[in-house]
Amino acid sequence: MGITLALIAMVCFAANIFIARAAMTRMPLEPGFVVLLGVNVVFTAVVFAAEQLLRATPFVFQWKGAGWFVLSGVVGIFLGRRMLLDTIRTLGPARASILHSSSPVFTLVVAWFLVGERLGAYELGLVALVIAGLWTTQMPSGGGGAHVPGPEALRRGAILGLLLIVGFGTGNAIRGLAMRSWNEAIFGSLVGTAAALLCQLASMRNWSKTLSELRTSDRRGVALFAASGIATACGSMFTTYAMDYIEIAIATLITFTSPLVVFPVSVFVFKNREGLSLRAAAGAAMVLAGIVLLALR
Repeated sequence: MGITLALIAMVCFAANIFIARAAMTRMPLEPGFVVLLGVNVVFTAVVFAAEQLLRATPFVFQWKGAGWFVLSGVVGIFLGRRMLLDTIRTLGPARASILHSSSPVFTLVVAWFLVGERLGAYELGLVALVIAGLWTTQMPSGGGGAHVPGPEALRRGAILGLLLIVGFGTGNAIRGLAMRSWNEAIFGSLVGTAAALLCQLASMRNWSKTLSELRTSDRRGVALFAASGIATACGSMFTTYAMDYIEIAIATLITFTSPLVVFPVSVFVFKNREGLSLRAAAGAAMVLAGIVLLALR
């Protein structure tokens, strides 16, 4: 059940890649993320209200559990995503994607310290196989036209990349810790995304510019960022539910295997517009093999 929930979360995040890509061509990123996080909160609140009508047991609020979910939202959703954007600007999307794919390893380490969750040698080997496959799919091409950052950019990118890995990795581990003590995935996702939205609003420096861009933005761009908010909200909730059934690190790892969906869509729907190679296909095969073996263990 946990593997299935994590795979559904992965599909949600993979769909978000295409939605967000289209949204950013129609609307500036800063107001777009405000829309995304706002829809995160509203959509999750609606799902939580529906859950209250259907659940058999009453909802019991816990300050400690809610606090862990809030912290996971600040560290994982807000700081992790912010560092990802800065890393993309500094190192480029391919190198940033490699660093992003490494964060489940940090989740594994933090979950070990926070929850005492340990994986056996077999599971660790499969985790390494999936991570190696993700790296293989996202390695920058060696063509002469590829952008190579300068020494200063590489140093800054190394720091940003480390913060990116720590942010996403720690945020997911904290979310898993919250689920171990308080099994409220939907409400936890709600307070986590609300905390991330408040941090985003507090960090905005030019309110007048952002509001002006919101008023003048393409309505389709706003709708696409709203759809991105729904997709990421669903992904977050399914990932959190998966952590109640399987190890935190494995649930997190599976949600990062979006190339299994992105590559076939890019090849067959977008006619291989991104020039995906045999190396990328081999990496995707490694990822798929690792997930299948994890599911059959």
